[in-house]
Amino acid sequence: MDLLSAIGVSIIFAALFALVARRLHQPLILGYILGGALLGPHLGLGVVTDEKSIELISEMGLILLLFIIGLEISVPQLLQAGRTITIGGLLQFPICAVLAWFAFAGVAGGGGGRFDRLYLAVAMSLSSTLIVVKLLFDKLEMSTFGGRVTLGILIFQDLWAIAFLALQPNLAHLEPLSLLRSAAAGIGLVGFAVLLARFVLPTLFRTIASSFELMLVTSMGWCFLVSGVAGFAGLSTEMGALIAGMVIAAFPYGTEVVSRLSGVRDFFITLFFVSLGLKIPEPSGALVLGALGATAFVVVSRLLAIFPLFAVLRLDTRTSGVVAINLAQISEFSLVIVTLGAGYGHVSGRVASLVLYTLLMTSVISTYAIRFNHGLATGLASALDRVGLPRWRARRAARRAAGARAAPGGRDVFMLGVSSEALAFLEHLERRFPAMRRRITAIDFNPETLERLQADGIDCRYGDISSAETLRHAGIEEASVVVSSVSDWFLKGTDNLRLLRQARALAPSARVVVTADTMAAAKRLYAEGADYVLIPPALAAEHLCRLLEDGSAESLAEARRRQAEELFRRERPRRGGRE
Repeated sequence: MDLLSAIGVSIIFAALFALVARRLHQPLILGYILGGALLGPHLGLGVVTDEKSIELISEMGLILLLFIIGLEISVPQLLQAGRTITIGGLLQFPICAVLAWFAFAGVAGGGGGRFDRLYLAVAMSLSSTLIVVKLLFDKLEMSTFGGRVTLGILIFQDLWAIAFLALQPNLAHLEPLSLLRSAAAGIGLVGFAVLLARFVLPTLFRTIASSFELMLVTSMGWCFLVSGVAGFAGLSTEMGALIAGMVIAAFPYGTEVVSRLSGVRDFFITLFFVSLGLKIPEPSGALVLGALGATAFVVVSRLLAIFPLFAVLRLDTRTSGVVAINLAQISEFSLVIVTLGAGYGHVSGRVASLVLYTLLMTSVISTYAIRFNHGLATGLASALDRVGLPRWRARRAARRAAGARAAPGGRDVFMLGVSSEALAFLEHLERRFPAMRRRITAIDFNPETLERLQADGIDCRYGDISSAETLRHAGIEEASVVVSSVSDWFLKGTDNLRLLRQARALAPSARVVVTADTMAAAKRLYAEGADYVLIPPALAAEHLCRLLEDGSAESLAEARRRQAEELFRRERPRRGGRE
């Protein structure tokens, strides 16, 4: 079968199995790999057997895949990362790599690959950006604190992987001279790419921005130019593709390039993972057992790395659990590194097969684990609490809560979660009823939101609103009003019905205000004893109805004037307060 026919059949089978994967709520990557396996010579029908065709498909897909990954890495954003992301990103990978080095000690020398153990340590320490970002995006969790921390650690993992890619070609000859030569070549390549991107590409891209075809072809040409220069300089072409993407991502037109390449990206990602499926060997009992053990190790290593790090950073066990669960799979980057290692003769086929099967297993598990990450993390936090591990945090929180309750002011209004509506409510209080702000205690697990509220003088508690212990330590039994303004769409690990029941149990005399997304949900909350239910769609509809009741240009102009006056009044004191 010629190359064109091989690519055509690969895309057809990838589409068919991707449809099956979507129907079964599995990652599309699994569909691509299984489609390739069915076409391949080892497990499938033997439709595609030409090794040269397979390798060419894989190489094309790999270069474009790494170019796209580079486009997603923003160096300026990394420099602005917070303490949690920076420390977690810098230390998670080496901690997991050390754990893997000891866990896979028996692999050394047993599979014919000189660097089997090292490659396993690296591969098992990287998590899948493609899978995690897709699942978190579908759950609307990318903007949550746990989602941002997860994404930040994934980006730092990519940087660790890039560092290994730079070292990889000379791994068999780690002499000072060769290392210096590689370092000089890498620095020179980055300098060459940055200079072109700084002085040539901006003018070029502005000139062709109106043409989709030219933007697409030029972007791909840039990718292969830097990749080819990297190969000529003795570096891996894949590292060149990564650098090409990262350099463009650092400039204003990077977002436009990403959007232009989205279709091509999906096409080449599909080819890369189909080519991996074509190479899947026939499973043996030892291989399956090894992959199961490696899968268990990946899950446990994430917990062992994340929990101590986040404890030092003073984050709660629930957030630690969410991030550890999100990262509990191995990466497509792991396959890239091991595939390249096999080409260099560094690793045995047994290790490459083990990494591939482990990716398949961890991807399936992560599909469900991330879907229920908050519930799993809450259960894990409760289990750790029962065995006494986080008691020091509980005692410290209890002391802070006791001090807050002893402080003057009578804080008797508790806000469970701080939504955008809650922030708007607090700003309204600042303008109309500033004295009431001293009665409010806000509980949330987003440190950035809490820092903002603390700067505005609001009493804040960092914690999980679904945890009865958190609410007790905050003093909720003294509440006269409990408010949940967060929609069920954004609550993680709980919902407004559970919060209502919990508030009734902890503060029986309090009035409870909760939020519903639908009329049916509101009826159920009222039936459970809610004192009032906020229904944002109904409130918006009521306001719009009043606004359009007259419908004249004068009435709309008057409404706009009042709204603008409120907005300007909101901005003036904030600006003055910060100055």
